[in-house]
Amino acid sequence: VQLQESGPGLVKPSQTLSLTCTVSGGSITTLYHYWSWIRQPPGKELEWMGAITYSGSAHYSPTLRSRTAISRDTSKNQFTLRLSSVTPEDTAVYYCARGFQPGGITTAQSMGIAERDDYPDWGQGTLVTVSS
Repeated sequence: VQLQESGPGLVKPSQTLSLTCTVSGGSITTLYHYWSWIRQPPGKELEWMGAITYSGSAHYSPTLRSRTAISRDTSKNQFTLRLSSVTPEDTAVYYCARGFQPGGITTAQSMGIAERDDYPDWGQGTLVTVSS
């Protein structure tokens, strides 16, 4: 499975960041597959932002829930991240990733933590800078 992020590399403060992940080599509706957005700010650890499941349900990090929306387009095999009211602290490399999660949301995800080994497939990542 291959994943590829796309979207603007520069977003102004207070605006909405929007990124799309295009999946090839597999379907986003495959049973038990969870499709996550993960970010890594400069000098910080990976942060799990949220995921959309194979059935279309969305789950979010508790710290970002109020500003995050994840949706999907099954006809295009894509899923999209929208993060509203961005600030410079949202500057990060943003990744999309695939997880196989028959047990649902993991303990790490419920805490907003991303453990690299939990995701077999990753996009290459895209740097998004929030600046005026």
